[in-house]
Amino acid sequence: MSNPLPEIMTLEEVARYLRVSDRTVYDWAQRGEIPCGKIGTVWRFLRPEIEKWARERITASRSEIDLSPLQLASVLTPGRAFIIDSATKQEILEQLIERLASGSEVKSRAELVNGIFQREKLMSTGIGFGIAIPHVRLRSVRTLAMAAALVRNGVPDYESLDQIPVRLIFMIIARDDQHAQHLRLLSQLSAGLKDENHRAMLLDCADDAAFFAALTGREA
Repeated sequence: MSNPLPEIMTLEEVARYLRVSDRTVYDWAQRGEIPCGKIGTVWRFLRPEIEKWARERITASRSEIDLSPLQLASVLTPGRAFIIDSATKQEILEQLIERLASGSEVKSRAELVNGIFQREKLMSTGIGFGIAIPHVRLRSVRTLAMAAALVRNGVPDYESLDQIPVRLIFMIIARDDQHAQHLRLLSQLSAGLKDENHRAMLLDCADDAAFFAALTGREA
């Protein structure tokens, strides 16, 4: 009888489970194409999310997955991009949740709160470089949406990978069957934020309108 998979898996364990190379899993993680996070400098993966991700990749044909660029303005509205001076992790997550829960995309605020905070208990979504991307897929979400915050003085207790205080937080929500769209947005957002000049431009924004424009290329 085989041993059950651990709740939190290493990169090597995921590679064996998916029957691919360690390098393939590493590349997926770097590009934000597989649900993951880091503890210290090491990639970690939640077993239920990996199993669900694998099932969806098997059942979804490539022709059904739209890989074209996703415009952030299609998922981010001006009222959901904001700047504040300071906040704790709980405070900023609650503010982002409120921005999203006030819209038509969310049917259950309670389920959204539970989904976001349960995920953070398992693994921090602080990915390094002063960035955090809390994200969740729920049946009670009608469609993909995002909220974004710039915390000027940083969030001291976010537990980021590199211990740098988180200043840019992007909360992404999606319906539980929107795997492809969710993945596209995560991947695209992560790729853009790796650019130091882009991060600097966002951090230098003077107000909410400028922050929204810098993210989407549109005026608020």
